[in-house]
Amino acid sequence: MKLLPITSVLLLLLVLVCHGVCDSAIRVGHRVSLAIPLEYSDGFIGRAFLMDSADTMEPSFRVALSAEANKGKYSCSLEVFLGDVKVWNSGHHSKFYTFDVCVLELTQDGDLQLKGPKDRVGWRTGTSGQGVERLQILRTGNLVLLDVLNQIKWQSFNFPTDVMLWGQRLDVSTWLTSFPSNSTSFYTFEIRHDKVALYLNSGKLKYSYWEFKPSKNRNITFIELSSRGLELFNDKHKKIAQIAQWKVQPMRFLALGNKTGNLGIYFYSPTTQKFEASFQALNSTCDLPLACKPYGICTFSHACSCIRLITKENDMVSDCNEGNIPSHFCGRTQVKMLELDGVVSVLKDAPKRVNVTKTTCANLCLNDCKCVAALHSYGSYGDSSFEECSLYRLVAGIKQVERGLDLSYMVKVPKGSWYHQSKPSVKKWVLIVVGVVDGLIIILVLGGLAYYFIHKRRNNSSATDNNT
Repeated sequence: MKLLPITSVLLLLLVLVCHGVCDSAIRVGHRVSLAIPLEYSDGFIGRAFLMDSADTMEPSFRVALSAEANKGKYSCSLEVFLGDVKVWNSGHHSKFYTFDVCVLELTQDGDLQLKGPKDRVGWRTGTSGQGVERLQILRTGNLVLLDVLNQIKWQSFNFPTDVMLWGQRLDVSTWLTSFPSNSTSFYTFEIRHDKVALYLNSGKLKYSYWEFKPSKNRNITFIELSSRGLELFNDKHKKIAQIAQWKVQPMRFLALGNKTGNLGIYFYSPTTQKFEASFQALNSTCDLPLACKPYGICTFSHACSCIRLITKENDMVSDCNEGNIPSHFCGRTQVKMLELDGVVSVLKDAPKRVNVTKTTCANLCLNDCKCVAALHSYGSYGDSSFEECSLYRLVAGIKQVERGLDLSYMVKVPKGSWYHQSKPSVKKWVLIVVGVVDGLIIILVLGGLAYYFIHKRRNNSSATDNNT
């Protein structure tokens, strides 16, 4: 979910021109071109709004052709906005990079295409020869290609990004995807037969960090966002569960945040003229999988504390995921398991072993070179007790918990190192400030004493001279 940023004068001029020529549909043979700067300009966004939805509810949907600076290049995409919120983007999963010009064309044979110089096609709907007559935005925000009989030949609802709109349906085995900046990991919101869940994906690794299951083990066939919230249906189109409660204002969209990985359902508030969340899956910062860097601990004060190691060869590691803590241990023989007091991981779905002791759990991780952490839990039900061991290939989502919960989180580290947990950065500044204040007080006291003794000595000398 992205807000429309404040951009260059070029964008404003394009919007003003568009308000004079915008139509409710784009028909075959129509072509729109957007110029791209010759030199790269970081933060540049050029955007031409092409059409609006015929919606009486505010805010309405708008369709735009966009050129945006991204990592030294310019991407070209077709976008849908609800007010200032980007709710669909043709380049969400795979960006089309171009230069000089960004072109949108609905060809004579009905294929919607994004092109660069010399008509190089970078994205298309693949609807040639299907009788497409026009491109139109519906009141639901669904961008569609229609034929003469108003039959849908292609629709954006079939290609979900990180937002699910009111009236949109997602079947089992589909998902929303969100990509945080400056990270190789990404988030997904997935619909499965037994649950809907949030996942952290890192390479081939996948761990859930929130889930919702219908009662009585009922199976899900599809989900749909209604005015009252997110509704779950079975194969008989019967609602079996619902997430979020009805508000005075109807729900407009569900979004998977690209910064936090949190899931929210939003309505538009006429009072604040902003979208506000009526539901959020996770209400605590420390329950988010990437609240801190890898090898970082989210504390009770919601600050991040690093797992730092000291070795004989060098000083303390400078950052949570740098220095002496390697990302993998295959090929290393000198390793050990380091137990961290009062912490646990929010990541779930790790491979488990039952009826194993803490020592056995640690050895299981030590004997698996791809294992980097283990969580041992102990509990009891009535007269029986259980022990579980979860093995992780990713050290992330660590948060501080109350001691004495019969949980033991262990991290694999090189031998010859010992653990030092740095204090949260906020507390570091407090300590620095307190140290400075204490130092000033000591200097003032010492200065006062020195002044007193010097002044007294001078008085004594003056008295001796007078007597003489």
